[in-house]
Amino acid sequence: MAFSSFLASRHDVCKKLVNKLLNNYEYVSLLGAHVEGSTIRVTTHLSSIGDTSERQCGFVLKLFNGIIYSEYSFSDITEDTLESIYHDVLCKVSLPSSLTDCHVNVKAMDDEVLVKSFERKLVGKRLSTKEIIKRLTSIKNKSDSLSSKIVQTMTMYSFYEVSKMFISKNKDLTQNYPWCAVLHYPFAREGNKMNGSMNVSSGPSVIKSFEEVEARIEETVKLSVDLLHAEMVEPGEYDIITDPSITGLIAHEAFGHGVEMDMFVKNRALAKDYVGKYVASPIVDMHDGAASCLSVASYFFDDDGVLAQDTTIIKDGILQTGMSDALSALQLGTKPTGNGRRESFARKAYTRMTNTWFARGKDKLDDMIASVKHGYLLCQTDNGMEDPKNWNIQCVCAYGREIIDGKFTGKLVAPVCMTGYVPDLLKSISMVSDDFVVEGFGHCGKGHKEWVTVSDGGPYLKARCKLG
Repeated sequence: MAFSSFLASRHDVCKKLVNKLLNNYEYVSLLGAHVEGSTIRVTTHLSSIGDTSERQCGFVLKLFNGIIYSEYSFSDITEDTLESIYHDVLCKVSLPSSLTDCHVNVKAMDDEVLVKSFERKLVGKRLSTKEIIKRLTSIKNKSDSLSSKIVQTMTMYSFYEVSKMFISKNKDLTQNYPWCAVLHYPFAREGNKMNGSMNVSSGPSVIKSFEEVEARIEETVKLSVDLLHAEMVEPGEYDIITDPSITGLIAHEAFGHGVEMDMFVKNRALAKDYVGKYVASPIVDMHDGAASCLSVASYFFDDDGVLAQDTTIIKDGILQTGMSDALSALQLGTKPTGNGRRESFARKAYTRMTNTWFARGKDKLDDMIASVKHGYLLCQTDNGMEDPKNWNIQCVCAYGREIIDGKFTGKLVAPVCMTGYVPDLLKSISMVSDDFVVEGFGHCGKGHKEWVTVSDGGPYLKARCKLG
């Protein structure tokens, strides 16, 4: 585990390119990204080994000519190609007057002096490919053996290592860190009905991720089989308790996308008009930030060269601020929060969520369950959608456990769709547990594209919501 030798070998020539372009532009920065790793799958019927979906290697320039910001990406640079890239930038980063006449008035980005290298090491040892396949096969075999109704088991191991460098006139930053994930997904079938349940663990430790998944094999298989007999929920409004996965889904959809401040710039988010106002119950706090906890979206600096932060989005029910990339903050006159992220070096930077979560409270889960007259414990994220302009939300939960008179009845409902108006849902939160779990396995798109890794979570929440 070490910083990319490829990026290290290109550092000096990249610095030369930045300095050369500063003769032509008011602001110049360069991001170099090198991410490599592998994904190994073992299923009931086949196995495969391939590159990680996070794989990328290249560079992107951000340039400001006093009027507009432009970007230029390329895959490699050497002393021999420095001049040609320089002249290509001057030639291609040139826009017609029809566009420059419609620009937004902004200034050059702040570029404080900051020279630093960051590193997060892998915890414990790294397993060989042979050892990983053996361990995945063992999980698969045990899963298949636990019930005759299991017709397919998918297991997966994903590992990647991120190296990035950021160079501007005054900044010279590097970062290097690993992440891994282990997934177990058994599918049960009875007649024409099929259901599955996900068992996943991720983090900077390969061994711990495997051990956590292996400890839950039996309960995951049992849940997959039990879900074959799940019923549809009768539509209506219920008291609900959300497990940390669904709590995180609410955080992500309700005040994640809704407070991405590039939406403020475009007047596409209702939250812009509610900063400083109550949007949730007074017992609700919510955070986002690459430095807010350790999960899949934890980095040391973002793709704008802004150091990672812990941003308080909601405090005591009051909306405090949003999250922003450097350009959005520049247009809004605020400070960037370290949320400028790219799908890859060849894609634009947007304001993106990182680790988004509700803070823990003081209630006990048992007391929360006991307080429910008729409702459901909602579990396991499926998918979600939001409408930042109107604050409508839809969260799909894989299943729910029925509660009557403070006790589980044993009845499962699946799937379950939560819908409603974001402030109504958040203001209805009446209890917050003292648990805290953030799950780091998944990606989020900006609209229908621009995928980046995200995590979310928090405690158990008790609220009231429409289910269908």
